[in-house]
Parts: sequence; structure tokens; C-alpha cells
Amino acid sequence: MTPQAECDRIARMPESLPTRAEQAGTSIVRFLFCDYSGIVHAKAIAASILERKLREGVGSTLAQTALNVRDELIDIPEMPPVGEVRLVPDPDTYSELPWAPGAASVICDLIQQDRQPWFACARSFLKRRAAALGERGLSALATFELEYYLGRPTEDGGIAALPRRPVYSSIGLDEHHPVMLETVRALEAQGVPVEGILNEYGAAQQELSTAPADPLRAADTQITLRDTARGVALAHGFRASFAPKPFLDQIGSGAHLHLSLWQDGRNLFHDPSAEGSLSRQGRWFVAGLLEHLPGLMAITCPSVNSYQRLQPDSWSGAFRCWGFDNREAPVRVASPYWDREAGTVNIELKAVDSSCNPHLALGAALAAGMDGIDRELQPPQPLAVNPAKLADPPPSLPLGLPEVLEALAADPVLAEAMGPQMLSTYLALKRSEAARYAAAEPEEIAAGYRYTF
Repeated sequence: MTPQAECDRIARMPESLPTRAEQAGTSIVRFLFCDYSGIVHAKAIAASILERKLREGVGSTLAQTALNVRDELIDIPEMPPVGEVRLVPDPDTYSELPWAPGAASVICDLIQQDRQPWFACARSFLKRRAAALGERGLSALATFELEYYLGRPTEDGGIAALPRRPVYSSIGLDEHHPVMLETVRALEAQGVPVEGILNEYGAAQQELSTAPADPLRAADTQITLRDTARGVALAHGFRASFAPKPFLDQIGSGAHLHLSLWQDGRNLFHDPSAEGSLSRQGRWFVAGLLEHLPGLMAITCPSVNSYQRLQPDSWSGAFRCWGFDNREAPVRVASPYWDREAGTVNIELKAVDSSCNPHLALGAALAAGMDGIDRELQPPQPLAVNPAKLADPPPSLPLGLPEVLEALAADPVLAEAMGPQMLSTYLALKRSEAARYAAAEPEEIAAGYRYTF
């Protein structure tokens, strides 16, 4: 749908968003977007002008996207301080914010003055990847499974670790029940169905999983979940960190991506007669992910801090391999649920964390997996052991941001999917991040990301 068509749809809504905002007592509306850095940015407007801003958008300088994760302005010719794009909202993403009374938010596309998507709009990139599936009579279901830490606010504006409780324990659930209950209720009030709530391995580390959805909805939900968890945590006197490795003495946090492909209401990854119920199309998709994984990680694990998390024996996936329910493999085939086998076989990409832009990450994963299907690539044999324990383990994945950026630059499939302008500007921004931390000590790196995500 074009931006103009979306604006026309607003006018036809039986209950317009301005009326809804007025009835809810909303005074401020945040126009959200996520750029290459993976940070959720916002420009807020008064609700009194919402009706016209839904149509004309909110201006944003091109240079905004040239700010790296440290808010350093990088000299990228395509992103100068001259000219602007418009933040054009998707009204389907509008919701009042339960943790911020009087405020609402809406997720936006980055649209040029000619009303066409800007090349650096990650949300438009994902729309194109989903449309490419649709042209083949296919669709996808996806969800991000997010881990994060609750911590104490520090005087310097940071976050400090809380005491550790037994993993997956009722003790851990009781410890932070009020904040997690309110987080779940706040998500459900925004139309986000939560399915799993865990106290994870780390000190006050939490995990939330949501129901699968179409790709655009899944990536939007990842943004909503992060904002909601952080906002509710603040209201309870905590800070929430989605950094890949906020504390060096604790386990890292992932944003595991679960994917399945569908055609005519049938899960193409399901074959009850095959090993693990994974169809040949599913195996081809796995092979595509593995084929492109080094370059893909530049998008799914795109921070220096990511590679403090991606280590052997940490359930994150440090070797180029896959397996059925193998949590040490970066690509895992999740076993289906009883009596729902046909609908629940899915492929999990564990080499994903919340420093990524979810629209870029999901779009790139679809491009990689579909290349495997198109070429009928065969994956290696699935591993049923921890690869780190093998005398002859599979190849290690690149464990540094500079290396995966070079792999992305050399990957023709991902390069074609992104397009030359998106690829070159993304590489420029991320290379600046790698250069900034090249000589940094491990603790300086972790501290730099601790409350950025």
C-alpha cells in the first residue's frame, strides 16, 4: 500500500485516530522509527494536530540516519544535513501507551518528498521482501523471542545488575512479578499477544515471547515489546537492558527469530514423514541461512557487543551448523507441539540480538532462506551434540563486527536484496562503530551498549 493510500484509508476508518486520541485523553503522540543503529527513535507531536500529521507526516533530517550507535554523526554523502524525509505513520500500529498516561505511539515509514519510500527505510525493505514472497504465492509467519535484563538505575544514568535467582524458578518469577505482570498487561492492551514469560539464566534476566504474525507485524511487535518493557520497568524503579551482553559476568541476551513459510494455508516446513518433521523446503531454507550466515550476522548481530555474546557454550550459536532442538547451533529447528504439529514446525535463527533493526534482520533472513529454496541447497547433517565438544567441530562463525561486515559486502544475494545505496550506507555506519571500539577494553564495550538498547 502506498503512503497516499494509507492516508486515504485513515479517512475511511469508522473511528478516526484523532477521535480515538481525544476520547482516550491522549495529549502526545510519538512517531516512531528504527534506523540502521537499531535504536527506536521518536518525534512527538501534540494530539491536537494528529489528523493532519497522519496525512503529511513529520519531517526528519536525512542526517538522522547517519548517527551511529554512539550518536556520532558519520560523514555519509547520501545522508547530509540538507534535505529531509517524512515519518509517515502506519495507522494500524497506533496504540495508547499504558505506562505513559496521555501518550500514544505509531510506527512510521521513511518517505521521500515524492511520496516514495526512502532507500534507507528498513520497514519498506521488509515490505518488499514480504511482497516478493506474495508474488510466488507464499507468505511467512515470524516472531522475535526477546531476552533482557532488569537492573538498578545508577547515578550516572546507567544500569547495575540485580541479584541472581535460580533459572526458570518460581523464586525468580515471584521476585519480579509486579513489573512483569504489568508488562504483559501493557502489551496485551496494545494488541500484542504474549505467549511465554520466563526468568532466564542471568541475574534478573527476563524473556518474553509473542505469537507469530506476518513479517511486518512481527518486526513492529519487536519494537513495541522493547519500548513497553523499558517504559514499565522505569515506572517500577528499574531499568531494562536489551543489550546483547550488558554484563560480562552474565549470560547474553538474544532476540531469537522464529520463521515458517506458508502456501494456501499449509506450513511448507512441515512433513510428518521426514526427520524432525522438517520438509525438504525447510531443509533448503536452513541451508540458505547457513550459506549466508556470516554476512547475515552483520544485520542480525550488528554491534561490537554482539560478539561478546556469541561465544561457545552460551546457547547463542558460535559454529556454522544446525540441529533439531540444538540450542548451541545458530540455526535450530524447533520441535512442534503435540496436536499442532502441522502449524508449529519452525526454524529458529539464534544468531540475532536486539541491537539489530528488526525489519532489516527479518527481511535479510527471508532473502537468505529463500535463496536456499531457489537453489535447492542441501544443508550439512544436523548436529545432535554441542559442537564445541567435538574433536573436529564445524567451522566457527566470524566473531567480530569487522569480519561480518566484510562478509556482508561480499554476499551478492544480501547485497541485491538491500540495494546498493542501503548496503553502502549501512556498511559505512557500522564500520564507524567497529572502528570506535577497535582498541576498547571489554568492559568499556559492554558499558557503551548497556543502556543504549
